[in-house]
Amino acid sequence: MSQLRSLIQLSKLIAYALGRKPDEFGLVPDADGFIKIKELLKVIHEEDGLKYVRRAHLEEILITQPNPPIEIKGNLIRATYRDKLPQYTPAQDLPKLLYTCVRRRAYPIVLEKGLFPTTYYRVILSSDRDLAERIGKRIDPMPVLLTVQADKSAQAGTMFYSAGDTLFLTESIHKDCFTGPPLPKQKPAAIKPETSPETSRGYELRKLAGSYLIDLNAKKEHPTAAGRKKKSKDIMWAKDTKGAKRRKLKKQPPPWRQ
Repeated sequence: MSQLRSLIQLSKLIAYALGRKPDEFGLVPDADGFIKIKELLKVIHEEDGLKYVRRAHLEEILITQPNPPIEIKGNLIRATYRDKLPQYTPAQDLPKLLYTCVRRRAYPIVLEKGLFPTTYYRVILSSDRDLAERIGKRIDPMPVLLTVQADKSAQAGTMFYSAGDTLFLTESIHKDCFTGPPLPKQKPAAIKPETSPETSRGYELRKLAGSYLIDLNAKKEHPTAAGRKKKSKDIMWAKDTKGAKRRKLKKQPPPWRQ
């Protein structure tokens, strides 16, 4: 019973967010009222006690309720009853300041080229700074908050559309019409000192201290194999000559026996 009650409460939250006040949650449905399911889940997870909700719970609402308040088509979801959805009309009485967030990695490019749509087909801005930061944290844990001068941007030709009480849409914002925090200073790259041939040679000599160098161009002083062979033959011949003399002396009888 408690599980069914929690599903009913979840379906009421989704029906309100998708069918009546999407701008309160920072959601912008398309012309047919659809938004991406993953975007809706991010919104639901921001509510207390609802971080457990997955797509399976949304599909369970379709199965368990006789008149489900939602429709799912692929990776998109929308409310069944959408007659109270706000219409996107040209904004009247623009606030002086609007807020939006960008990813940290994209911030240097935004400062250089201006603000353009990323995850949605138009740039989403809010008159509520907290809501802008809430939307920004869905794309980056630590997004960069930008402050848009709405009057200055409108005078430059930018068209703003109202998407509820607190949300506004536009195609782009010129780089001169918003402000943000300064870029972090980059640490200069370490410059390696240049080494001259003399110093590098001295380093090599110090590195080789306690060892010896072999000069490959020095003249070889050790005898060759042919020289060693000839020398060994000469020694053997000398030994044979002495032996023959000894044998000859032994064969001759002593004088007293002649």
